Amino acid sequence: MTLVTARADDPPGLEELAATAAFSPFHFHRVYRAIAGETPAETAARARLQGAAIALLKGGETVAVVARRAGYGSQAAFTRAFRAAYGLPPAAYRARGGLGFPMRSDSDKESTMFEVTIRSTTPLHLAAIRHTGPYDRIGEAFGRLQAWAAGRGLMGPGTRAVALYHDDPRSVPAAQLRADAGLTVGPEVPGEGEVTLLDVPGFARVASLVFKGPYAELERAYDWMYRSWLPGSGEEPADAPVMEEYLNDCRMLPPAEWLTEILVPLRE
Repeated sequence: MTLVTARADDPPGLEELAATAAFSPFHFHRVYRAIAGETPAETAARARLQGAAIALLKGGETVAVVARRAGYGSQAAFTRAFRAAYGLPPAAYRARGGLGFPMRSDSDKESTMFEVTIRSTTPLHLAAIRHTGPYDRIGEAFGRLQAWAAGRGLMGPGTRAVALYHDDPRSVPAAQLRADAGLTVGPEVPGEGEVTLLDVPGFARVASLVFKGPYAELERAYDWMYRSWLPGSGEEPADAPVMEEYLNDCRMLPPAEWLTEILVPLRE
């Protein structure tokens, strides 16, 4: 099943999602639940917690402010929901530095190691929605794409969720960053409205890193790959977008178990 997410601070309502899928709200709710395995409200709740995890790691706001921005009426309610999802209360999650990257002393800063493999990829045919803005908000595009695909019966166990990132977030202003949220579809599926068809070529050589942990922590995996692995590898990135593929079902597993494959095309 694909990555299921929605706007963290302003989740789309049932009527908006139903309109995207061209269904009545009543029928869309039943279709969405049958295909996604959860209600749109449950999807939105998970996305709010993901946004909160990003805020806890990247910002200096108090836990109370993060809770309020995530739509919780009290810090206690937010703490219960966050602990149930992430296994730690919000303050402890921040102090630990996340789940995939526990906090280390300065002298041990570079001890984090991941396995990077070089492999080939096959071409992909995607239905895609362009996202412009901060990369950690690409869930907005995935949410609309999920609704569109669900309404047309295009979701299945073989559907793959892939994101393409076209710009360097350290050199391009956040508001101008370009990315594509994509789902694999068959050649017979037409584009419609904001949903376009995108062919991604296969690559003879890509650097692959599989990150286990919350999506909120992916930026730090990229930092390690570009700062530590790439300079010592003798490899050079190709002139092609970085890709992510979401490998397991975030509905059924806690964030500590989510798997994301980061794919960096390399020069041949």
